[in-house]
Amino acid sequence: MASRLEQVRAWLLELQDRISEAFSAEDPAAALAEDTWERTGGGGGRTRILAGGEVIERGGVNFSHVHGDALPPAATAHRPELAGRSFHALGVSVVVHPLNPYVPASHCNVRHFVAEAPGEAPVWWFGGGFDLTPYYGFESDVRDWHRTAAALCGEFGDDVYPRFKDWCDRYFFIKHRGEARGVGGLFFDDLDEWGFERCFRFARAVGQGYHDAYLPIVRRRRETPWTGREREFQLVRRGRYVEFNLVCDRGTLFGLQSGGRAESILMSLPPLVRWRYDWKPAPGTPEAELAERYLRPRDWLDVS
Repeated sequence: MASRLEQVRAWLLELQDRISEAFSAEDPAAALAEDTWERTGGGGGRTRILAGGEVIERGGVNFSHVHGDALPPAATAHRPELAGRSFHALGVSVVVHPLNPYVPASHCNVRHFVAEAPGEAPVWWFGGGFDLTPYYGFESDVRDWHRTAAALCGEFGDDVYPRFKDWCDRYFFIKHRGEARGVGGLFFDDLDEWGFERCFRFARAVGQGYHDAYLPIVRRRRETPWTGREREFQLVRRGRYVEFNLVCDRGTLFGLQSGGRAESILMSLPPLVRWRYDWKPAPGTPEAELAERYLRPRDWLDVS
């Protein structure tokens, strides 16, 4: 199992390098800061933050590998049979909050868990995915995003994209608001059904697919003119992003419960955000169109 961990760890560090280098090349004006941290209970990570750019207002590309004597509650709530096992949890998390309201925010995560108990075979699985959070919707962007997701899933079975797309729609749903966070993508967890090599290959395809799907959208929208109206709406919608991450997201809870570095875990939050009491967009506006047309699960592959 140690050799598998080393194999996954090496790839995750390479993925972090590749994505952070791609974002730096896309936005040279963004300042890149890196720090490493250690967890008292075991393990640590490497955090990279981009900020203040012409495209990226703030983004993070974070690697972590933590281990300990017992999985935290966020990891065992849906798998109680693993309670009390020692664990290794490693992954890369990516979040981008662009400056231009016409460029959607994006998120990608690829992670690997191993849970062990004396005298028993290790239990391992992969999880992750990627999702898109636009403030102003463009069907061509969402179509291309989902077509990339469907294409990378293709070699793993005809049911994989529909299953993980539906899982993403259900997971990134803000229950207390009764609305989706964005337009979805892929989400999977507890993936071990194909054997280690095939599951690992799928995780690698997801990491590459995120890069392939997102950067063309950034390039397509980054020069779109915007005004204070669009900025105001972006900040309000970012509030929904914050609410999901702090109230609903299992990854945030796991990171905090496992003693991870709070600054690195909360890098997923945008630098500026606004809450306006009981605010709703005026009917017939582009702002209203987001909820009416885009924040509803649908088959995006059929969009022309």
